Amino acid sequence: MVAVGGVGWTVYQKLDGNITPDEAAAAELARFEKERPTSLVKDAQNILLIGSDSRAGPGNARYGRDPGTERSDTTILLHLSGGRRSATAVSFPRDLMVDVPGCRKRDGSRSEPMFAMLNYAFQIGGSACTIRTVEKLTDIRVDHHMVVDFQGFKRMVDAVGGVEVCVAEPINDKQAKLRLPAGRVKLNGEQALGYVRVRKTLGNGSDTGRMDRQQQFLGALVSKVRSSDVLMNPVKLYPLLDAATSSLTTDPGLASLRGLYELVRGVRDIPTERVQFLTVPRESYVNDTNRDQLVEPEAERLFARLRRDAPVVVAQDIPRNSPESGFSHGDSGRPSYDVGRYEGSNWYDGRLYPRGDVSPAPTFRGNTAAEDACK
Repeated sequence: MVAVGGVGWTVYQKLDGNITPDEAAAAELARFEKERPTSLVKDAQNILLIGSDSRAGPGNARYGRDPGTERSDTTILLHLSGGRRSATAVSFPRDLMVDVPGCRKRDGSRSEPMFAMLNYAFQIGGSACTIRTVEKLTDIRVDHHMVVDFQGFKRMVDAVGGVEVCVAEPINDKQAKLRLPAGRVKLNGEQALGYVRVRKTLGNGSDTGRMDRQQQFLGALVSKVRSSDVLMNPVKLYPLLDAATSSLTTDPGLASLRGLYELVRGVRDIPTERVQFLTVPRESYVNDTNRDQLVEPEAERLFARLRRDAPVVVAQDIPRNSPESGFSHGDSGRPSYDVGRYEGSNWYDGRLYPRGDVSPAPTFRGNTAAEDACK
């Protein structure tokens, strides 16, 4: 028993020590605490997930030259509803034009506020600058954040034995180092990284298509973890935790195995059909079609519902009319919504109106972790 306990403690210490606490971001956010939004719903949480395109570190050099800076390759705001009945992941285009506040730069100096692409915030001021930019854009309080690099992403995919996706057309992209046939394909970590990064040689080459693939992949990853009982099997769970913790930089509140465990424990029972993925309503920027801008009032309607922990519904069959990934209306011109669903403390009882003061849930274009892209 003592030996088993010793091994358990050694494993715990290793995993706990893997995580890098983002102390600099915590200090910067504390400095601007009075400017930050307040949380409106006590039990709901918002976590900003950032995929870094850094080429620094072991194994990352093969993806390009490291210029000494890094940008956010992926930015996702994950909203966990009160009571943990649903999870909604909202992707933000990296080329979205936003107001970036003055931020502390990596050399200790401060930048000037400017109107720029979203991923510039991470380049100039790291995760703290990205958080402040997203909070300014959405008026949603970011409670926690996680940053993962290329190698970390690959290791997590390999740790679960690969992830199956449906490839719409053959892929041959030298820049993404990826060749795949069309159809159902099981991706290892290296292939998965290429799949979520490929853009120019697939579809219309837009960042919107790339985000769609990222969302479908993340849904498939969630489904794989749930279906194989990874979270309940210590033998399967350890490689995943080792891969995840080795690649994570988080706020101090999550920078421990206990903190991550509490987070996972809270979300592991969410049904896959209630794990939702969507892209913030966007369209081409008026002054540059290679950039994006928010579509209003659809974007603010989405942000307002997340702030209040109100229902949001996604569906794949919404037409891609202008604006893309936007708000859907039915034949009556009224917002589309679902009935008979739980969301937070609200119950839709089938009479077309919720009990409480929350308006019917609008439908945005997106997918859930329960959907099979090949069907």
